[in-house]
Amino acid sequence: METKYIFITGGVASSLGKGIISASLGKLLQARGYRITIQKFDPYINIDPGTLNPYEHGECYVTADGMETDLDLGHYERFTGIETSRDNSVTTGRIYLSVIERERRGDYLGKTIQVVPHITDEIKRRILLNASKQPLDFVITEIGGTIGDIESQPFLEAIRQLRWELGPQRALNVHLTYIPYLAAAGELKTKPTQTSVKQLQGLGIQPEVLVLRTEHTLSDELRQKVAHFCNVDVAAVIQSQDLPSIYEVPVNMQRQGLDAVILKRMGVESSPAPELGPWLSFMEQRKRAKEVVNIALVGKYDLQDAYKSILESLTHAGTYNNRKVKTHFINSEHLTRENVAQQLSDMAGIVICPGFGNRGIEGKIIAAEYARIHDVPTFGICLGMQMMVIEFARNVLGFEDANSSEMDKQTTHPVIDLMEEQKAITRLGGTMRLGAYDCELVKGSRTWAAYGEETLIKERHRHRYEFNSLYTKEFEQHGMTCVGVNPSSELVEIVEVPSHRWYIGTQFHPEYSSTVLHPHPLFMSFIKACITNNS
Repeated sequence: METKYIFITGGVASSLGKGIISASLGKLLQARGYRITIQKFDPYINIDPGTLNPYEHGECYVTADGMETDLDLGHYERFTGIETSRDNSVTTGRIYLSVIERERRGDYLGKTIQVVPHITDEIKRRILLNASKQPLDFVITEIGGTIGDIESQPFLEAIRQLRWELGPQRALNVHLTYIPYLAAAGELKTKPTQTSVKQLQGLGIQPEVLVLRTEHTLSDELRQKVAHFCNVDVAAVIQSQDLPSIYEVPVNMQRQGLDAVILKRMGVESSPAPELGPWLSFMEQRKRAKEVVNIALVGKYDLQDAYKSILESLTHAGTYNNRKVKTHFINSEHLTRENVAQQLSDMAGIVICPGFGNRGIEGKIIAAEYARIHDVPTFGICLGMQMMVIEFARNVLGFEDANSSEMDKQTTHPVIDLMEEQKAITRLGGTMRLGAYDCELVKGSRTWAAYGEETLIKERHRHRYEFNSLYTKEFEQHGMTCVGVNPSSELVEIVEVPSHRWYIGTQFHPEYSSTVLHPHPLFMSFIKACITNNS
């Protein structure tokens, strides 16, 4: 079968959940046995989201091959279990950079460089790239932003051209819009959707499928009205009503026949819908889990999307441990020795979150001290691990000014220091230690046991600073052991305090590797320890 292309666009408003719809559709096609990939094209001019504040775009997700990407790639991986790569994430910045670099080399032979055809040709090349490198049946491409945005227009023009070039059975558009409910009138309104589709049609794109985001159930009459005004079959008007969990979306989409409609429209003989057995088992187990385990997230970004992968990883592990994880955000900027007990005493476990910069780090250090002294299960991730190391150095080793050289260049005890290969780097974007690296585990450690007694693991990184190996002996003599080391660089990746019930810090980001059907072993082990602490 020739590769088929599905384009996911959005209208009326942003944040409607294009990423979840893309991931759900990918899951359904994958369950039918098709080879799929999902990619995200973002219209912002940044090369990648690596230098963006999380308040701008939420969490920065990192692929195994070291690309800093949009958080939607995390949804793609969690739903399908398929690793994405740098080819699955493209921004306007990357498109223009590529074209400009080629112009500087003289590749265009002196021609005037224009949005059409040069930028749109580069967008089309990137859309087709994944299928040129591996055999794929379907490539799902999510276009960021909202119809009507100026910056999205080159992407939509590229889609229009590709749909014409590939033909109706190889290219299809799914348009996600919003049906608002006016409480004063007691009515659901379709006009914004009609207007959005007309904008899309004005750009030369007729959507074949509409997914309507709504807080209220849509009547058959309303769906027929939308179909009539938007030139879409009524069977291809799918409602995406708010659900208790994003993991219910694939089941809801399958129930309404989203995948079957698309397959029929693209000329693919539709087999009976797969049963999604393991996925449904996960959902059933999630619903059965009634007992709550309270976990504190100690960080400085007071928004859900900043720690999206951590939240989902805790959810996965909670479900498989028959618990409902309830997370409590603790702003580390406001955490003091005077209020730490009040904030953390009712928590079964503590996650000390990753981040950058010195804002809120003293609060994280105070949280690490409280957790260590009171033997509360604690998981430090990246900067969180570094704060656990600094706290231990200050309060156990007696190095009062111990710090990271990132925060205090004058410290006489830089227990966290800049990686050697980072010292000559001046540019911020894409220059950190990024992607998956090997880590050798110490046999008999709690981390080794969590991984099922594996000795060599591979996890994803995003950092510049590291544990200063000059202090390894002193830490280990006082009870904090280095139980995970990169075999080639000898960088310390994991520390733990074996005398405590669960006190582990990782320089890497295990949350990037947790999926619905394969929860991450460290999160599984952490939640088990929290349950024990709760009992």
